[in-house]
Amino acid sequence: MVVNYHRSTQDAQLLQQELNDLRAGSAVLARADLLKPGSWSQLVKDVVTAFGRLDALINNASSFYPTPVGEIDEQAWDDLVGTNMKAPLFLSQAAAPELRKVQGCIINIIDIHAELPLRNHLVYSAAKGGLLALTRALARELGPQIRVNGVSPGTIVWPEGPTWQNDIERQRIVNQTVLKRSGEPADIAGAVEFLISAPYVTGQILAVDGGRSIAV
Repeated sequence: MVVNYHRSTQDAQLLQQELNDLRAGSAVLARADLLKPGSWSQLVKDVVTAFGRLDALINNASSFYPTPVGEIDEQAWDDLVGTNMKAPLFLSQAAAPELRKVQGCIINIIDIHAELPLRNHLVYSAAKGGLLALTRALARELGPQIRVNGVSPGTIVWPEGPTWQNDIERQRIVNQTVLKRSGEPADIAGAVEFLISAPYVTGQILAVDGGRSIAV
């Protein structure tokens, strides 16, 4: 596994150590700013150099912060659309030749707010909506050699910021789920693992949200 990071060096190193403790030599790090042209092809080269092949691409990088109407600027647009839609597109394009060799797959981490827009997060919601459409379009473009699917998390890890640290607000959101609880990172990992191992599934978006998307 190659773990891409940009600025979070310490967190990436801790994850690498955790993975290598489970299986020695299984994880390496690759630093890349996915908003920079050229980073996508270099990242693919780093993977092939480290392991000789690329079996699966997980597009998980994301920026997240509010952009209320009237306060949206081009910097926020470039950042939010860049990390949540542009980077997955160009990284998928760069990875496609290697993935075709092994009948590999791409999994995009989307968000239930791609279809249920989050108030005051217009650009983020629009970017994730674009990623949802991109997932289905890539499945058609890259098949039959490459499968492309998406996972849409609900409430898994609470974002930073005062709004999300408020216990009343958290409980209100949890109450909107069918299961009446938040999820865990392992729930997303399990969904990704399933989609990697499902050879007859492509172009699908799997909501992992405790039923929130059907309860509101």
